[in-house]
Amino acid sequence: MVVEIMVLGVGATLSMDLWALLRRRWFGVASLDYGWVGRWLGHMRHGQFRHAAIAKAAPLRGERLLGWGFHYLTGLLFAAAFLAWGGQAWLQRPALLPALLFGVVTVAAPLLVMQPAFGMGMAARRTPKPWLVRQRALLTHLVFGLGLYLSGAALAWLG
Repeated sequence: MVVEIMVLGVGATLSMDLWALLRRRWFGVASLDYGWVGRWLGHMRHGQFRHAAIAKAAPLRGERLLGWGFHYLTGLLFAAAFLAWGGQAWLQRPALLPALLFGVVTVAAPLLVMQPAFGMGMAARRTPKPWLVRQRALLTHLVFGLGLYLSGAALAWLG
């Protein structure tokens, strides 16, 4: 099951990253700076879990690498949770709807944990356009779900 978790987690997270790249090129929409994620994590060791504005918090050495590593670790943990829920049967016959629904569930992480910790408020309520931020987060996490499905279909196809 470890290999399957790795393939699903990395595949789904890569799908999100590809979506972010395409969104930036086609629509000029910036994606999350994973350096901020690393900055947030790095400040935790000093007891600071929330920031008024993460972009204004003191930068930390290696924050970008830490943030990107955490991004992929999160993808792996989400994949493990998905397989714990969907089980071996889903791996043998991947279905799109459960993967998309799980992607929707994962949007709780940025809306309820990261955005408040970054100073954006619960579900981005302190941003200039909270509904736009929420919509983009939902779409990105639906792409994560699509990536789960595509990675699962590839695994099933390969045998």
